[in-house]
Amino acid sequence: MSPNIVVFFSDDHAQWALPSYGNSEIVAPALNFLAETGAQMNNAFTPCPVCSPARASFWTGLYPSQHGVHDHLAEDDAAVGATDWLAGIPTLAERLQAVGYTTALCGKWHCGSGDIPKPGFDYWYSAWRKTPKNFGRSNLYSDQGTLRSRRGHDTRIINEAALDFLRNRQPGKPFFLFVGYATTHNPWRDRSERWAAQYRNANFADIPGDAPYPFGEPTMRPGAPDDPQETRAQYYAAVSMIDEGVGALLDELDVQAINDNTLVVYTADHGLNLGQHGIWGKGNGSRPLNMLDESIRVPLLCKLPGKIPASARRPEFVTHCDLTMTLLDFAGAPPDDDSDLPGRSFRSNLQGGDSDWRTCYFGEYGTTRVIRDQQYKLVKRYAGGEDLLHDLLNDPRETVNLVDDPAQYDRVARLTQQLGEFFAQYESPEHRGTLGDQLPTHNRHEAWRSSA
Repeated sequence: MSPNIVVFFSDDHAQWALPSYGNSEIVAPALNFLAETGAQMNNAFTPCPVCSPARASFWTGLYPSQHGVHDHLAEDDAAVGATDWLAGIPTLAERLQAVGYTTALCGKWHCGSGDIPKPGFDYWYSAWRKTPKNFGRSNLYSDQGTLRSRRGHDTRIINEAALDFLRNRQPGKPFFLFVGYATTHNPWRDRSERWAAQYRNANFADIPGDAPYPFGEPTMRPGAPDDPQETRAQYYAAVSMIDEGVGALLDELDVQAINDNTLVVYTADHGLNLGQHGIWGKGNGSRPLNMLDESIRVPLLCKLPGKIPASARRPEFVTHCDLTMTLLDFAGAPPDDDSDLPGRSFRSNLQGGDSDWRTCYFGEYGTTRVIRDQQYKLVKRYAGGEDLLHDLLNDPRETVNLVDDPAQYDRVARLTQQLGEFFAQYESPEHRGTLGDQLPTHNRHEAWRSSA
């Protein structure tokens, strides 16, 4: 029997901000439980370090230069938000629905306006548009296409919708539940006071006191102006709030006695700098755009009792595109034609196998592309700004650019060739990020625009 699937997909939750990945101060017992009873992917990355493209990649299994979403989408702009950016592309939800799954989305969509339920979903409760002045306390939600204003922290509201789905779903059918938390997204304020108070005296020892990023100008300031301590306390509180939400839904799986046949996944759309490198943000936290490890690394925990060994730590370089293929594999729904899909199922690796796997990561954000292996990272900026080569073993804070070092010429040439070959295979002429200013409008200030 195909397993049920629950995917927790948080916004801006960086890999470094979880205890199982080494954070010494964040309290997250439910996520620790997932790591202890399942597998942790130590080298999980986002295809793009900003919200909408990363989410589109998860839903489609494609890179931005294939699906065409290259920056965050302005949902409050009718010309942008009303567009169905994934129209005509089969999504994970549609593929699972086609093989008998009941499908549900609760939380953030952000691949175009979430006010109207999208194809492939039997249940739709989206956090459609944030209210900036009351972020986290009063938001607009689309309940099966009916807009409702709800007061309360979004984690709780989203959890209520998810619990409603679990308790009222059709029995006897496998289900897919996507839970899209946004609590870790800025502005970092008005989080649970119960948790924020706990973190106000934290040392934040896991956030290095870096010198300013030498290869770009910071573009975002802390959510609490001139008070990094409070901003970080609010962000850490958001992680603990999400953890409580995860715990409540895990408890419901136990109550319904379906835990043993439910694949549970926790991940995030991309990473985040919370003052690291002097940056407060992700890939667009600097101009030119950055591909810092804090921006591109994501948590990825996978649990399925009896099928995925407990406390496994896997080294494979994986992205959301690989996760999509893995979920389809577990569901018994592999695509008929995967020639255009850059992802690959890591199911056998999760289950203890050691199949041959790629040894590098490819990413992009608009006109910026990156290739990274265990030691070296090459960042190519196709619309201005210097290219970068970092030796991550000897320069983990990415402060020294070796791209013009004669001793590295051969390495730069080889990595450049690998990067080019990858995107030559996985890009569409009309959607490739290197089009820059010729790309459709996503928001009012795309990072690659010549006027930005």
